[in-house]
Amino acid sequence: MRPLLVCLFIVASVAGQEPPPISIKVDVNLTNVAFIVRDTAGALASNLRKEDVEIFEDGVRQQVRFFGRSNDLPLRLALIVDASGSQEKFTRRHKHDLEAFLKATITEQDRALLVCFGNHVRVVSDFSASVPRLMGQLERFHKGSRDFPELEADDTRSAGTALFDAMYLTSTEMMKPVPAARKALILFSDGEDNSSAHDLMDAIEAAQTADALFYTVRYTEARSGQLTARNRYGIREMDRLASETGGAAFDASKKDVGPLLSQVGEELRSLYEVGYTSTNPARDGTFRKVTIHLKPEGFVVRAKPGYYAR
Repeated sequence: MRPLLVCLFIVASVAGQEPPPISIKVDVNLTNVAFIVRDTAGALASNLRKEDVEIFEDGVRQQVRFFGRSNDLPLRLALIVDASGSQEKFTRRHKHDLEAFLKATITEQDRALLVCFGNHVRVVSDFSASVPRLMGQLERFHKGSRDFPELEADDTRSAGTALFDAMYLTSTEMMKPVPAARKALILFSDGEDNSSAHDLMDAIEAAQTADALFYTVRYTEARSGQLTARNRYGIREMDRLASETGGAAFDASKKDVGPLLSQVGEELRSLYEVGYTSTNPARDGTFRKVTIHLKPEGFVVRAKPGYYAR
């Protein structure tokens, strides 16, 4: 749950100049749900209307207060890159695929954020519409620079991979405060965590609260072609993170990264968001199941299964 905050973005004509938002606060508490719609043939549906959508919370029909399509809302995208061991080598190999994805996805009204993590979680680039800046900052990181601001600096982590902390902190500190936007996070990792203060459920709840979809691009380096117990654990965590937030999980160990990212881009350009004021005003921390029903037949909806009423 969050108050609705509508922002009017003025796009600067000078490249790289970040315009200050003009904010209008409206005292209405909305529950927001982003969702993807495909027809039975698997094609994305991009022409649905507000009157086509019904939404239910714990089986009770809710009144739709807000309905937005991809061309109505700016995109705020977070790229979360695992920089530990084989994962850093993986992202280095596919930097051209990532650059092509950003060029095809980010428009003048959109912004992307870059977070890299090992045992520390660093904001390598704050929100920017400049693809050269984002890729340049990533290259600086790959070349060894670490003079980037940290999210919740923790000097007790002398080694390891703080995967869940990276997901949780990016959602709560960078994505949750962003109003009136389509929000998505793309995680590049094998899903194997060994030094976080937060756990998987913390990360999932943080993404749900931020109204953000998590896409996971997993690269698992199997030794001698055999998955270890730790590999399988990472696979399950990445899959669950995506399914519980309405995103999608991709196995980059078996498929080329370029087409996978193209699929993500297509979904982000066909994303819907619906908002409603819950008929249950209690903030008791319980989980509320959310179901989206479409009046036209022949469509399949993918969205987060619900939220925690904090």
